[in-house]
Amino acid sequence: MNALDLHGLVNLQGWRMMSEQDYLNAILVRELVGTGLASPALFVPGVIRPIIEQWAGRYLLDVTASGSYAKGTANRSGTDLDLFISLSPETGETLSEIHKTLVVALKSAGYQPRLQNVSIGIRVNGYAVDLVPGKRQNWLFNDHSLYKRRGDTWTKTDISQHITKVKNSGRQAEIRLTKLWRTQKGLEFPSFYLELAVIKALETAWLTPLADNMRTVFTYLRDDLSTARFMDPSNTNNVISDDLTIAEKQAIKKAAASSLIAPYWRDIVI
Repeated sequence: MNALDLHGLVNLQGWRMMSEQDYLNAILVRELVGTGLASPALFVPGVIRPIIEQWAGRYLLDVTASGSYAKGTANRSGTDLDLFISLSPETGETLSEIHKTLVVALKSAGYQPRLQNVSIGIRVNGYAVDLVPGKRQNWLFNDHSLYKRRGDTWTKTDISQHITKVKNSGRQAEIRLTKLWRTQKGLEFPSFYLELAVIKALETAWLTPLADNMRTVFTYLRDDLSTARFMDPSNTNNVISDDLTIAEKQAIKKAAASSLIAPYWRDIVI
């Protein structure tokens, strides 16, 4: 009898016994992020904003928390704070130049920026922060152009639609557990891609226990992820599922298959 067939008790640390539901809920409670004055989503933008204002000048429209903190899918461990930098349509620099000059500004301010695909990673007061600069395409809509280092290209997207899609899904618990699983297994799985996959996997699963939903997620990742096609809800020309290679998708499939036969939940996510 393995953990994913077990609906009764999960052996935890030898002596103590708890239900699988209690085990997963305990992880979610442990991984809750602060929402008050201590939340990095509240104070980090204020720390970094003066540097961004000096760099962008009159072309800066806003700096806002996006990603998992805005969607309610953040975990205390293993989650970066995404800050979206909205620049005016009148910004003269190309998207590539925007990235390059922002890196220079961050280095000048004493940070050690890491170049990622669409973001620039830094650490602010001990927190991992991903800066995502985007140039608004026009004044009528909220679509932004983002630079993609992979392929030296760009994409159009509306981050606010991403946030709405995930916030309204009702799958925050399953997404948070899957993100922890991804991090602990060392998998390459971009967060928005992961969120869309979990939502898709559970589109017909309602009023079912959390542990059963996680089984459904792992089964989907094992059986369907490698061929499933995910598009950006704000731009169907932006194929989110193309952000992973075949090998990276196979690694997720293999990890999901192993999780489905693992003897205990502690072998799956801790």
